This record gives sequence, structure tokens and C-alpha cells, in this order.
Amino acid sequence: MRETPVPDAIELLKTRRSVKPREMTGPGPSPAELETILTIGARVPDHGKLTPWRFIIFEGDARQRAGEVIAKVFARKNPGAPAADVETERKRLTDAPLVIGVVSFTRPHPKVPAFEQELSAGASAMNIVTAATALGYGACWLTGWFAFDRDVLDGLGLKPDEKLAGFVHIGTPTKPSEDRPRPFLSEIVTRF
Repeated sequence: MRETPVPDAIELLKTRRSVKPREMTGPGPSPAELETILTIGARVPDHGKLTPWRFIIFEGDARQRAGEVIAKVFARKNPGAPAADVETERKRLTDAPLVIGVVSFTRPHPKVPAFEQELSAGASAMNIVTAATALGYGACWLTGWFAFDRDVLDGLGLKPDEKLAGFVHIGTPTKPSEDRPRPFLSEIVTRF
């Protein structure tokens, strides 16, 4: 039996757009809203029920502590970098009041390839973005060099077999977000 369409959900999905972290401010989600966001983030396709992802919450001072990890690794690997560049790295997670790290890992499974498990983590990140947007916040899913640097990942507490699918920055938009050009369906859709 076909379920009744949810017009508000369709409109949200048709109009969702990313908000740059530098265009966000507080307040961020309340504890109850954060629980809702994370619950929706965990409600994604997950073949084999493997739960191949987890979340790290960066809010308050944790954003600065994570920035210290990023800045130290950057300074060590770029010894000639100007102090301003190191400071930029230190502030990577401080624009939005809340950042959620989506951690991805794979488990050996005879029917669920690693790629499928990684896609589940990506779906989780997108659900987090959509849930935050539905609650009226701005959200942006980003990576950056530090999301792929093993020394940074170790410093943030990831296990050796874990990767970062990305950081989802969430906050109150300071201005309306402009949409970007979207592909025409005629350019991306074929029929077999």
C-alpha cells in the first residue's frame, strides 16, 4: 500500500541548500534537537545491520580542542607556514556552534562490500544535514585535508580502521543562503 506523500518533506528536499559555516552563528540545536538529529542520522540504509558509522560531537570548548589538534599537525607538516595559516587551521571547527563528525568504518562481511558500508556512512551524514535543515538550522557537510590526515584522525580519537566521512557544521544562518546551479535532469538521466 502506497503511503500518502508528505508535501512539506518534498518541499524541504527540493529546496535544501548548504550554508557556509562562516555564515552561521548560535544558537545551535538544543539537546533534544541534537538527539533528534542523531536519531535521524542513524536511520539510514544499512545492509546487514552492521552500523558502519558513529558520531563525534564537537560543541563548546571541544571545537577549540579539535582545532588545536588540526593546527599542531598542520604546523608540524608545514614548518614554514605563516602564523596566520596555522591560526586558520586552528579555527576550522569554530564557526558553527555544533559540528558532528561522521566516522566511517567497514567490517568484513560475505554479502555487504566495504563500499556499501561507506555509502551508508554517507547517507548518515546527509540525513544529519537534512534533519538539521528541517529543524530550521543551517547545515553544511565538509571535509578538508584534515579529514583525511591520519595524524589528525588519531588526535581526534579515531581508531586505526576508521575514516571520517566528513564534518557536518550546524548553526543559525546569519543571512539567506544562495542556491547554486543544479544539473538539468536531461543532462544526468538516461533510460535503459
